[in-house]
Amino acid sequence: MIRRLIGFGILVFVFISLSIFSDKAFADGGLTKIADNVYAYADIKGSSPQNSFGANAGIIIGKDGIVVVDTLTSAKEAQRFISDIRKISGKPIKYVINTHYHLDHTFGNSEFIKLGAIIISQANDSKSLQKNGEATLKNASVYGLTEKDMEGTKIAYPQLSFSDKLEIDLGDQKIELIYPGPSHTAGSILIYLPDKKILFSGDVLFTGYHPFIADGDIKSWVKVLAYIMKMDVSTIIPGHGPISSKRDIADMKNYLIAFDKNARKLSAKSNDGERIFYEIKKVLPARAEGEMLIKANIQMKYLKK
Repeated sequence: MIRRLIGFGILVFVFISLSIFSDKAFADGGLTKIADNVYAYADIKGSSPQNSFGANAGIIIGKDGIVVVDTLTSAKEAQRFISDIRKISGKPIKYVINTHYHLDHTFGNSEFIKLGAIIISQANDSKSLQKNGEATLKNASVYGLTEKDMEGTKIAYPQLSFSDKLEIDLGDQKIELIYPGPSHTAGSILIYLPDKKILFSGDVLFTGYHPFIADGDIKSWVKVLAYIMKMDVSTIIPGHGPISSKRDIADMKNYLIAFDKNARKLSAKSNDGERIFYEIKKVLPARAEGEMLIKANIQMKYLKK
């Protein structure tokens, strides 16, 4: 419990610090066209609590309707997302896929349920949201979110979950949901469009952002990244950051290995989180967003109680 409270304290500092840089909404031009009938937010600068910590989200449009990938961090942000969707298509939103259960990707769910969408996630993260969702919403201030930011936000749980794979058919567009094993969370998934060689990776991939790894299984995460390297993919929409490629997957793999190796080594010798933070920064590649998450990861995952 003490360890968790320390971690929360660090997250408060991280997210309040981030919020001073930008209060702007998602990608100033709205959703970016990735391919025919595929759009996403991407490459968000100045991540803050008020712009869902720079989380990406997207849509896939088929003959029979729309699939939404993630719903951002609040009812307010989801409403902004829906407004941007309606600038592109008036088709019914049939499904929402949560790539994982974290608040910046799921707390807008309820706004899409109002439109008749069915929420889908992997079984492990469906359980995680049910276990943690209400408490996280109640303590949203821990993440730098105000009552005004979260006004109208309600936790909406997945109505459909799966174990390994699930396919959605929109009439002229097949979408594969793949669970290759634990990574960023116990139930983080990949969303694959085989005909377009496009992958929504969720937070399995952070590009240009220091990742949040405290909830992750590093060993399995590295295997999941290796799995992606073998896929027939040319365009990747990461959970945070710009449109990416397999080069970014390789960089992410190297980052995780370096972080874990050095954090384990340093934390075995010292419980001084500040010292470990500065030492580990020396071996990690520079990333423009989220540097203070390094400290949160160290405290929450590696330091003794």
